[in-house]
Amino acid sequence: MKPIFNVFAIVVILSSVGCKSGSESKNMSAADVISTEAPMVGQSGVKDDVSSPNIVQVAVGSKDHTTLVAAVQAAGLVDALSNAGPFTVFAPTNDAFAKLPAGTVEGLLKPEKLADLKSILEYHTYVGTLKTDYMDDGQSFEQVNGGKVSISKKDGKVMVNGKATILASFPTSNGIIHVIDEVLLPQ
Repeated sequence: MKPIFNVFAIVVILSSVGCKSGSESKNMSAADVISTEAPMVGQSGVKDDVSSPNIVQVAVGSKDHTTLVAAVQAAGLVDALSNAGPFTVFAPTNDAFAKLPAGTVEGLLKPEKLADLKSILEYHTYVGTLKTDYMDDGQSFEQVNGGKVSISKKDGKVMVNGKATILASFPTSNGIIHVIDEVLLPQ
């Protein structure tokens, strides 16, 4: 009987302590509670100077991909591409974006064109890791937006949709980036 009494006494003591601390904070507003918490950030907000960089971090560090980075930021896809993946991103260079008709990039960065911008960027992204060594002539891969890209090989070069040449490839902690010389437009 004594053990049951001791457990009961502990529960009563803990309850009264809990009630006192609760009554003391009774005058706090929801804003007070929220303001004391750390700000909420997505995967892109995680600071890690030890691990290999992810796709977004590699792109941000490239002087040849500032337009792509601006587009990814405008489309709100930074956190998605910072997640574990793996992803394959066909990353057009600034020069590739410059080949588009004048005003195209600026137009896509407008809020009313967000859906079009997302679709184009998602057309450059595959869920999984596609290394060029494993790409075969005539293969096609379904991209995040549901469209498909086709692979061809010509003169030792790997091409995407018969137009964009893969210039270089960079493994990242969450996939691989293939630098391309054309912007892929959903078909």
